[in-house]
Amino acid sequence: MTQDQSLQATKKAREIPSVVYKWGYGLFVGLSVYCMLFTSDFMAGVSNLGIALIFDPFDQKVMWQSRPTYQKVWLIAHLTAIAALFIYGIWFR
Repeated sequence: MTQDQSLQATKKAREIPSVVYKWGYGLFVGLSVYCMLFTSDFMAGVSNLGIALIFDPFDQKVMWQSRPTYQKVWLIAHLTAIAALFIYGIWFR
């Protein structure tokens, strides 16, 4: 096996189906909502909301510049919500 074949085999083995990212994103968003609304640990909910961004629910192979506008707006709004909730949790709770 050549180095190129080995690299392709490694890359192929590391590909994760997109459904895993969608489920991971949804589960972490759901967990964060649960923590913020039904438990007393508000900041755990905020941190789980931040972890949800690791699981990009859209096609990760598409570069940022090539993404549709609605995807960019969604991800920026998600990040803005995390920052606002973090500030709220630190200063007002």
